[in-house]
Amino acid sequence: MLGPWAMAVAEAELSSPHPRRWAHTQGVAERAKEVRQVLGVNAGLLLAAAALHDVGYAARLARTGFHPLDGARFLRNEHSADERLTRLVANHSFALLEAEERGLRDELASEFPLLKEPLLVDALVYCDMTTTPDGDRTTGQDRVAEIVSRYGEDSVVGRFIRRAAPEIFASVERVEAVLAAQPR
Repeated sequence: MLGPWAMAVAEAELSSPHPRRWAHTQGVAERAKEVRQVLGVNAGLLLAAAALHDVGYAARLARTGFHPLDGARFLRNEHSADERLTRLVANHSFALLEAEERGLRDELASEFPLLKEPLLVDALVYCDMTTTPDGDRTTGQDRVAEIVSRYGEDSVVGRFIRRAAPEIFASVERVEAVLAAQPR
């Protein structure tokens, strides 16, 4: 099963050196469990991507300093991970916009093209952007504000997240609409 493997890999890489990042990861995985009913056969893939989306923060994996790219390369090179999984990790939460800020857009786009599966991509954005750094539930608006306050408006991350905010909010709204339409 992809989910338990992904959680074990994420825990091994993040829990001790990055306990807060691990708490966030666990919260993102919980959101993925809540969304899985609308994804059908892609539910396991979402859970794996949720568990592994921030694995590139592990110091031993950092090559470029850009965690989506470093994490996707680690999964591909050390674990021969599924291509769709590596592409989700590489592109989570509109990472292509941050890659542009870092001068890595062409590298990311050519190595890990964005998946053409809108609900799956939106679901990962939703899971990440409705989870605080401590793993608690939040709104997309509050999450973006928290990221800007943590990194600063003029930082690479601050500039990226402000550019990505409209897309993040739209993704969250689309997933919330799909979830609200589900029978109870």
